[in-house]
Order: sequence, then structure tokens, then C-alpha cells
Amino acid sequence: MTPDDPFGVLGLAVGAPLGDVRAARRRLARDAHPDGGGSEEAMKALNAAFDSAVAHATGRRLLVDPVMRGAATASRRPPAPSTQATRGEQPRRAGRFRFSHDHPSFTIDALPVEAYEALLIVSSWIGEALVDEPPYLLDVHLYEPSECWCRLELVPDAGSSTVSITVAAVDRGTCPDLEEVRDLWVSHLNQLGRWDGD
Repeated sequence: MTPDDPFGVLGLAVGAPLGDVRAARRRLARDAHPDGGGSEEAMKALNAAFDSAVAHATGRRLLVDPVMRGAATASRRPPAPSTQATRGEQPRRAGRFRFSHDHPSFTIDALPVEAYEALLIVSSWIGEALVDEPPYLLDVHLYEPSECWCRLELVPDAGSSTVSITVAAVDRGTCPDLEEVRDLWVSHLNQLGRWDGD
């Protein structure tokens, strides 16, 4: 097992199916993540192996690369003022809602204008754009992997664009797994990169 062998890092045979690659990453992330006793370096290596294995398994070139993210943990916060009910009214959302934030989440190998256009195209595949403020902010109502609200914030980064993700539950639903949402964006962006490029 070497860093040049992403399937080996994940404990899988070369050519393992995409579902097995995702499951291995989730399993290994429990120990590799700094919150689980691992380190930033271990998590970076795991994320890099995961993205390489996904690219290999799907035959796509990598348009999107992972970056080490801050702790992407679900938090509880009061709802935005627009969702507060006045006395006697029924709130649109009961009490508090759950959200997760991942900053930064991944890097797109394109300037913000091009990266934003790619995100906008992918958003039409997996949801519906709600707030469209090019090239730095995109809010999307996602239907995959589960229904949720998703905000993507882009920051220029030396010829690339770093993307941060925030997800929140809609209505009284549960907050989706942030890593699943991230993986969905990365997978579709890499698919788009394959069509546009090689």
C-alpha cells in the first residue's frame, strides 16, 4: 500500500465499485479525521486517495480536488429571523434547525466565473437554484442525496476556485450527511469535466 495506490490506501482491490470506495472512505474517516484521533495529514491522504479512486473507477479526469476541511460537524443554531413566528402564529420550522458547514470543501481547477458556471450546470442536474449571485454565491434546493438547502461559496485561489459548502434541513427533515453532499458535487463536476475536456 503506497500513496500512489489509492485503492490500497482504502483497503480495496484495484477497480472496486464506486459504492465500495465511498463506504471505505466513510469507515476510514472515523479514525483519520482529527476529531476521531487522526490528523489533518491522514485526512488529506484519505481524501486524495478517495478522489483518485473515484476518478479511476469512473474513468474521469479530476476537475475537482479535495482540500482539508475544517471540522464538518452538525450544529444547532436558531433559525434565521425570517423563519421566526410572531406570537400566536405557527412557525414555518419548529424551534431550531440543523445545519453543517464545510470550509473549505473542495477546489475546482478553474477561475470563479468558469467554476460558477460548472456549479450552475450541476445544480440543474441535482436540484434547483434558489439564489444565483455569480461568481461567488449559489444557493440550491437539492433533491439528492436527500432533500436539503445547500449554499456554495466560491473564493479565488491561485488560478483555481475554493468552494465551501453549507447544508441545512428543509422543513422538519434531518440535516443530510455533509460528506455525501460534497461527494455528489465532486462526482458530477468531474463528470462535467470529462465531457468538456478529454
